[in-house]
Formats: sequence, structure tokens, C-alpha cells
Amino acid sequence: MNNDCRGALGGILAAAFDGQWISPPEATDCAADKVYQLAVARDAGFRVPRTLISQSREEVTTFVRQVGRTIVKPVVGARGPSLWTRWIDDPEAIPAESFEVCPATYQEYIEGCRHVRLNCFGERMYAALIETEELDWRPDLQVPISPWPVPGDVRRHVSTVLCRLGLRMGVVDLKLTPDGQPVWLEVNPQGQFLFLEPLTGEPLTEHFADFLLSATGTSRNEQT
Repeated sequence: MNNDCRGALGGILAAAFDGQWISPPEATDCAADKVYQLAVARDAGFRVPRTLISQSREEVTTFVRQVGRTIVKPVVGARGPSLWTRWIDDPEAIPAESFEVCPATYQEYIEGCRHVRLNCFGERMYAALIETEELDWRPDLQVPISPWPVPGDVRRHVSTVLCRLGLRMGVVDLKLTPDGQPVWLEVNPQGQFLFLEPLTGEPLTEHFADFLLSATGTSRNEQT
């Protein structure tokens, strides 16, 4: 039923919609593929974590032995409660059937406690630095969070990734190694960003409104 509704709506919009997309549906769907994202980010100059997509306990065990500390997260995920990123220390201790249910993403753990949430609205970028020892920062935002000036090389690499993915906006997750090297984790074509506004003082609502209006060739001053 959901596929039929999605197909019907997609067909109607493809045939009759004459506005401007932020971003085009086909680009959004393609960019949502985390495996494809990693390949594009690597080609654009980012370091990316060594990654395995598998549902084989044997393959996962071999991968963990090769890379050391390893995390596991969904390939796509499901609607409903979020599935947080977790450690996987001893895959041989987990029943093989648990792996066989569906593929998952296994990645080398990137050392460090500095996470970057980078919001890209067209050519403009606004980032927050989230400092926590937790593997996944999302469950607890009672940690130091501050604006993060986006370095020129990061800006160029991110712009290249979004351009190749066909996205006009995106919310990027990076992690900084102890020596400050940014490592690409993923981009959400329509990620959440408003929760950062009260935490950083950055007027993201206004920035996003300016971005939307710029797509129509107008400004907020012309709208008032």
C-alpha cells in the first residue's frame, strides 16, 4: 500500500509539478544511499571509515579483526524509534541468525570526541561542534555544543559531494580525529537542524528561510 501511494504521488509530481525542488526527489533518493555517499565523499577528498555491508557473521568477524574497534548501524533504518549506533566487540558471541536477518553497516571506529553537524543551505554552511565521549551524540544534548567555523577545504569538499549527489541542501555529519582531520560519516538530504538553534545561538530558521527565498529569486525584505 505504501509503495502504491508513493508511486502514485511521485508520478503526479513528476508529470505536473512546475515549481522548484529542494532537492529533486530522484537526487534525494539516490543520496540517501549511505554506501553511495561514502564512495562520492571519498572521491571528493574526504577520509571515510573502512566499511563493510554484510549479513554474514564470518565476514563481520574477519572485518573486526582487520580494523579493530568496530561500530554497527542500520544501512537505511526503519520508520519509528531511532536505532542508535552501537559497538560490536565480539561478533562470534552473537548467534549467526541475528546477522542473517538483514544487512547492517559495520565501520571502523574513528577515535575522538568532537562531532560536527554541518548544515548546508545552498552555498552557505553553518556548523556546530558537539563534544562528547559517547559513540552516538543524539540521545544526550546536555554536552558542550558551539558554532564551528567551517574551514575552506572542508567547505570545498562538502560542496563537491553535494554537487555530485545533485543536492541543493544537506545536513552532514563529520567527526574530527584527535589531530583535527575531518572524517566523513554521512549526509542526510533532509536532516534535522532546528534543534541546534537554541543550543548555538545561530539563527538557522532565518538562514533556511533566506535559502528558500533565494531559490525564487527574492529576499525576506521583498516579502515584507
